[in-house]
Amino acid sequence: MNQPAPSSVWTRPRPEPRRQAPGVDQYVAAALAVADAEGLDAVSMRRVAGDLGSGTATLYRYIVNRDELVDLMVDAVQGEVRLPEPAPDWRSGLGAIAHALRAIMLRHPWLAGELAGRPSLGPNSLRWSECALRAAVALTPDITRASQALGTVHAYVLGSVATQQAAHRAEQRTGLTVEQWQRSVDPYISDVIAAGEHPMLARRVLEAEEPDPEIEFTFGLECVLDGLEARLGR
Repeated sequence: MNQPAPSSVWTRPRPEPRRQAPGVDQYVAAALAVADAEGLDAVSMRRVAGDLGSGTATLYRYIVNRDELVDLMVDAVQGEVRLPEPAPDWRSGLGAIAHALRAIMLRHPWLAGELAGRPSLGPNSLRWSECALRAAVALTPDITRASQALGTVHAYVLGSVATQQAAHRAEQRTGLTVEQWQRSVDPYISDVIAAGEHPMLARRVLEAEEPDPEIEFTFGLECVLDGLEARLGR
């Protein structure tokens, strides 16, 4: 016999907070503060309740487990970003979606991992998805292809942000800025170049410019959009 599906945080009525007690929004804000400062692993029901001076049992009146808390967090941060205005063409629309998505992921470093999994179904997330799909449908009326195009843009943003965040984590782990790290490996790289066995690497080191992350992101995004236009453009 099939077990009934568990109730959803999006359909279950929210209890009214008791006098001077935190409500759902306060608990979610406290969880966001922890995640932004220390990472998502630091978020626990006990920690969030404690940070608000509340008992854990009180928190469970509103949010039944940590998974629900994370769902609420994801939806809350997606509500921070003003949805892009309707764009004059699909390319501008998907570009605006990509830049807005990147901005929110960089502001909340833990978010990328959550957006890479199951889709969030909260009200802010649904509004975001509707806006993004409208932009993609302007490229192709085929909703399957439009969804795939949007997924391609989403995957590019996730990969770009992950790379930038990995560089930041390396800086935190080693205590060296990018410039300091580069100076530390300069003697070794100079020897590698002098040996002449890696001419393309030598050109990269000696001739190529180091682009600003924003410029690099925009270049890659334009390449992705070019590919979508070549494959799906009318």
